[in-house]
Amino acid sequence: MADILQNGDKLGRILVQVQYDLRQLRQRLDQSVARRSGETLDVHALHAAICRTENAIKSHAEEYLKTVNNQVLTLPIIEDLEKKTLKIAKWRPSLETVPHLHPQKNPIGSSPGEKHKSAFTMRLLNNPSHPKNRDVMHQNYGIQLPHLHKKTGTTTPGTQKVVTGPTVGSFAVVPVGPRNHDFYPVPPLCEADMRTGILGLLEYGPPAPDLCFVQSLVKPKAAHLHQREDSSLSKIDVCVKGERRQKEASHTKHVMQVQGTSGPERLPTCAAVTPPPTAASERRLTPQGPARLAPLMSQCAPASISQHCFTITEGRVDPHAADFRTFKDHHCLCWEALLGAVGQLQRLLLDFAVPHARVCGERLAVLVQSGELDWGVGGVSGYGGVERLLSVLENRDEVLELVRRPGQRYRGEGGWRAAAVRIQACWRRYRTRAAYLRQQRRKWAAGTIAISWLLHAQLGRVKKSLQATRLRHLENYRSRAEALAASWKLLTTSRRTIIHVPSLVRLQQTHLCCDLPSVGLEDNQVKTNNGYTQQQRHSLREFGILQNTQMGRLCDIRDENVEVIYVCPVQLGEDLLHYYTQLLGLQGAVHTEESTDPPASPARRFTILTPEAHQHFPSHHMCASTLLKYSPCALRRIRALTLGKRAYLVGGVPHVDDLAVADELGVPLLGPEPAVAQLYGTKSGARRIFSSAGVAVPPGRGDVYTLQQLQECLAQLMTDHLEVQRWLFKLDGEFASRGAAYCDVCHVSARPWALQQYRRHGPQRWTLAWAQEAVLIKFLEAVPALLESHAKPFDTSCYPTWACFLEHFLRKGGVIEAYPPSDSVTSLTVDLLVEPGGEVRTLSCGDQLLGPGSLQVAGCSIPQTSVCPDALHSICMRVGRACQQRQILGHLSVDLVTFLQPETLEQQVWAVDLDLGYSNQLALTQLTLLMTGGTLDCRTSRLEVPPVRDNKPAARHRASKANTPAPVTCRFAVMSSRLIHTNLSMVHYSVFFQMCEAQGIGFDIKARQGSLFTLQDSAERSSLGMVTISPDLQGALLTFARNLSVIHQEISSPNMQGETNFKDLMKNIEEVLGMTIQNVRKVHMQKNAE
Repeated sequence: MADILQNGDKLGRILVQVQYDLRQLRQRLDQSVARRSGETLDVHALHAAICRTENAIKSHAEEYLKTVNNQVLTLPIIEDLEKKTLKIAKWRPSLETVPHLHPQKNPIGSSPGEKHKSAFTMRLLNNPSHPKNRDVMHQNYGIQLPHLHKKTGTTTPGTQKVVTGPTVGSFAVVPVGPRNHDFYPVPPLCEADMRTGILGLLEYGPPAPDLCFVQSLVKPKAAHLHQREDSSLSKIDVCVKGERRQKEASHTKHVMQVQGTSGPERLPTCAAVTPPPTAASERRLTPQGPARLAPLMSQCAPASISQHCFTITEGRVDPHAADFRTFKDHHCLCWEALLGAVGQLQRLLLDFAVPHARVCGERLAVLVQSGELDWGVGGVSGYGGVERLLSVLENRDEVLELVRRPGQRYRGEGGWRAAAVRIQACWRRYRTRAAYLRQQRRKWAAGTIAISWLLHAQLGRVKKSLQATRLRHLENYRSRAEALAASWKLLTTSRRTIIHVPSLVRLQQTHLCCDLPSVGLEDNQVKTNNGYTQQQRHSLREFGILQNTQMGRLCDIRDENVEVIYVCPVQLGEDLLHYYTQLLGLQGAVHTEESTDPPASPARRFTILTPEAHQHFPSHHMCASTLLKYSPCALRRIRALTLGKRAYLVGGVPHVDDLAVADELGVPLLGPEPAVAQLYGTKSGARRIFSSAGVAVPPGRGDVYTLQQLQECLAQLMTDHLEVQRWLFKLDGEFASRGAAYCDVCHVSARPWALQQYRRHGPQRWTLAWAQEAVLIKFLEAVPALLESHAKPFDTSCYPTWACFLEHFLRKGGVIEAYPPSDSVTSLTVDLLVEPGGEVRTLSCGDQLLGPGSLQVAGCSIPQTSVCPDALHSICMRVGRACQQRQILGHLSVDLVTFLQPETLEQQVWAVDLDLGYSNQLALTQLTLLMTGGTLDCRTSRLEVPPVRDNKPAARHRASKANTPAPVTCRFAVMSSRLIHTNLSMVHYSVFFQMCEAQGIGFDIKARQGSLFTLQDSAERSSLGMVTISPDLQGALLTFARNLSVIHQEISSPNMQGETNFKDLMKNIEEVLGMTIQNVRKVHMQKNAE
């Protein structure tokens, strides 16, 4: 059998060579005929002869192939398995490769037993794991399969047996249709393929016999067999060649993976040593397309990947070079496809001016056979195609680096044209892009203009609507104010309901640094026509609690005809509601002097409402009237409570939303118009009212808006009033000491010389301009440096430096005022009520208790004892009438200062400020009057309360007491509505009152003296109000100071003092006590002298 195969190999080579020569001859004849246009050559006979010869050779080749492949080869008998070292390998075919064979139909006359046997046979064939499957395959089809139940063992060299038969493996054969097509090139032919026999030669390229194998039932796999005794060296060569091909196939697979392709995708057929072909394997189906060349090339691939390399220099291949000719001869059967790839590679290297490139022929062949280069679709255009094409180069990294170099494409062939195309494309792209962006900008601008116009139109409509609404509110306010003025006397004597809305009022209590952030107001702050500005409200910490410091408004129910509706800007807990219910219910016990009496009806005549909007706007710092405006539920409840009753609304700081709330409720507002309040509620407006009322004011100038005006006015004031040591600067629209600064003129070097000039000219001539001219010039030169160096704000938490204060001062305007030229200055506050009927009433008057600064107010004591009551009443009446003339109605407060003139020792009273709205002092005064059952007569500055009655008076005194009027006694009260201590938040109110009770802090209803507290919130609990009542001022001050000291000691520890204003207030009380003791001694001395 081996001799037959060897002869077949020789015959196969001869047949292939003859076919190749005949085909070349026919092509040359066709070409020669085409070149000769005018001549006619009779080549038909020759052509027919060649065709007959070629057909005859084809037929003989097919017969030979069938004869060789139809030989049945059987394995040798295995003897004495235990003595052999080589065992049969376990071989399991892949079930996917087994074709689905339909069983042949039995003839009509088949018996049932034969049918059953045939079906059983087919089930065995379809079940490779069955023990009898191997025997049935051998008996019916002559296929000897390896034993599936035997385990493979290790083999030793020299003991393997060689299978005799054809040396050709299982090849992938091109189908019938495409075999003769020129698109499928002939694969290269090598010496190893020459030794594979005629079948291997016939499978290479067109033309070839029409051989189509069906898919084999068994997947080919190398099997180790026992060596036969008659084996020869030629049989061992077959196994060695199979191992070499397996290594080459694995190497080719590695090359394909390096190029970015996977083995299963590019190599559909495995190149490995297979068992001899059988009748079933000859009919195996083959894959379609050019991918069939991959296994053929893998079988004949050399051991080294660097074989068949050639060089491309300057983009050209030398066709006569030995390496290129060797590559061409090796791949002659698929040269057409390779030639196209080489041409494309040349064009690529030529375009990029690559000087030298080394091409690996084997990589190029594998790349072409894998189908990666699709010449018909577009070649290797794109970065990915260039990468694949350059992957066949030995110096790929150097070439790729050169190709990636910017501008390298334009240095090669056709570079100028490519550069011109590139430039034109970039210019067109830029022009188109610029036009597109220009169009987009125009479109965006058109859209923006349209949206802006729509917003402007909408805003204009909203403004017009708001203006119309506010104008309607103002007209309704004026009409209701006229009706209120006409019926005021009747209203004050009949049953009525007072709606208190405590919008943020003029703060008269001291504020800790923690209450105000260490930042100035916003640069774009604009004074509105209502209340405090938004920036001022946001700069205040615990804004809602600041508004709720006037819980004393509830004490208006001391009039039996009054019902109170209090709008609370914060949510009060049940503990606070219970406290105020009990506190206000003591009114009956105060009149009867029995503390055990149950709460009387006054507790049912007040209602505390919290607008629901405070939950929706927790951080917007809205005033109480604004919250009520956006709270429909609270408005409905107030309308229900005032339905069919006489009612009016009392606000806080005049606010534009007060008009909206009053109009929504349908009740009049007791207060000025917001525009009037804006005009006269500033420092400059207050000076205008005081000047028109004929009230003494501090030397100064109002409505200052420029730096030059500020410097000139200050220099002129310093020249006119040389006795003034300190000058104050106050911002319009600010409150308390937030918008105040001071400057001491003692630092002016020319001041001693100016005093000499004043003494030389005398007071009478000093008022003349010529006498002041020299001093005025000196002061004008010194004022800029004086302000820059020695001017300081009082409250550095809002205005840290003079420059910051000056910036806001020049923007909003302000006044310049003289500080009283005395070491002892007393401030006092008088609360007035300008009734709609035209009368002016004085509701409260008290001396101020100052905080750490000379302008910060911490509390007050009522009644006032600093100014003669008649002079004070005269000042207040004049101010009240001036306000009435300017349509300023409702509650207002006048701040005054009194001191002794240093030269004449006469008492001077200056009006320094005017606050429009309900004050904290008035609220605590109402609480004092409720708990004492007394009255405050401001014309005599006396707080009169009924006398204390004996529990069991004697019978002989009853008749005399009935005929004589009951004597009255005086009381003094010290109060503060803003006592701050951060440690208070750690103590609940119930524990706080138990602590006060243990320390003897309380109120005696019978004696009408003691201490009272006003609670302001249930959440923070860091502030409260306190009132101490005593028969004399000294006792009230001492009780107030003692209470502060006791509370501080109870809630503080040495390492946790907390932030508080208790200490500053106690220090001021000590100073007032010292002055009070001195005044009492002077009075006694005068009485003794008389």
